[in-house]
Amino acid sequence: MRIGRYELIEKLGEGAMGTVFRALDPLIERTVAIKTIPLNLPEEERKLFEDRFLREARSAGKLSHPNIVTIYDVGETNEYAYIAMEYLDGMSLREIIRQHGPLPIELALDTAQQMALALAFAHDHGIVHRDVKPPNVIVSGKRAAVKLTDFGIAHLMSNSETRAGMLMGSPRYMSPEQVQGQTVDGRSDIFSLGIVLHEMLTGLPPFGGDELHGILFRIVNEPAPLASRLRPDIPSGLDDILARCLAKRPQDRYQNAHELSRDLGSLLQQFHQNHDEPIVNPPLPGSLKVIAFGMPVIIAIGLALGLIVITFILDRNQSRQHDSQPSIQTPQLINITNSLSANKDGDPTSRQSQRNAKRSGDSNKQEDFFLRVLDKKLATLKVKRTELLSTYTELHPDVVMLDRQIEQLEDERRVYLKRKKRQNN
Repeated sequence: MRIGRYELIEKLGEGAMGTVFRALDPLIERTVAIKTIPLNLPEEERKLFEDRFLREARSAGKLSHPNIVTIYDVGETNEYAYIAMEYLDGMSLREIIRQHGPLPIELALDTAQQMALALAFAHDHGIVHRDVKPPNVIVSGKRAAVKLTDFGIAHLMSNSETRAGMLMGSPRYMSPEQVQGQTVDGRSDIFSLGIVLHEMLTGLPPFGGDELHGILFRIVNEPAPLASRLRPDIPSGLDDILARCLAKRPQDRYQNAHELSRDLGSLLQQFHQNHDEPIVNPPLPGSLKVIAFGMPVIIAIGLALGLIVITFILDRNQSRQHDSQPSIQTPQLINITNSLSANKDGDPTSRQSQRNAKRSGDSNKQEDFFLRVLDKKLATLKVKRTELLSTYTELHPDVVMLDRQIEQLEDERRVYLKRKKRQNN
């Protein structure tokens, strides 16, 4: 099937604004995404949908940014209007959260910062997205860059339609001024980004409910719950950022997305300085194309069937790690050798004594255990990589993902052996 000059390959999804296909542009042999909208509608409805659809192309077509989907072409046939855009071979943030729950803090911060950079660029060019939500955030590519998609209801700030009082957008992610049909600007997108960040961290949007009127009432009238109450490992600085994003009055929020991006970046840097232990990650499901998020940081990819931590921490400052993390576990908080030496009688003092004795008397056995587990995991990943290469090339996302994991585990092994050598000397 063709639309315009494009050869449609497969349907990727369907929504209120139309259907999205993976397609081929035969002129340059490039894979693209084609978003279509049927035009066999009553005259008034057709005009409304067509205008909104073409507005998406005009709005997004003005933007060229690494974190915004690229628009290539727009056109019409007798049956469809269509937009040809960058094909993103990845997963939406909604899919990731639904399948794997809350994100590690590093991933959430980095994702939010990339979203803020995209919004800052759009706002600087006079465009408000108005529909920032997890389905419109795609993670793709070799470095798993975050891209903001679907400017289907974006309006130019100078356009009088921003004052038309229309309820446009996804209710759960709306700002109070959107809910009330008031004039919106870039600060409305910042509120929506705050909702998305809260959901990335906790797995739930801050303004819940099953009924539309209840959700809208809470957005306008009730303060957002502290994310740290649902997830104690969240630093207070992140609660502060969320509170500022989710302020009811636009004048109390970040006044532009540049400010938000700077605060997210600063907090991300502080978080890495406080969590500088290397992290061993388990293999991710084959369907998950997300490997790491854009920034050159050590990332805990806690999106697998469970975070299995096998780090044997030798630093003396190990004792300062004491808080529990119910949703996402880190190597500072779980030491597999402790659980193996736990006392059956359940007495904490006895268990601690046994752990101390175990560390002093059987450290070699513990070290050997760590290496055995690490080597077994490396062997498993390498076998899986060989199996994938029988079907795919080395550039396939699943192969790239395994290469990243193998590299990380090998780095962890080298770090461990260096520490062991220093201790022996």
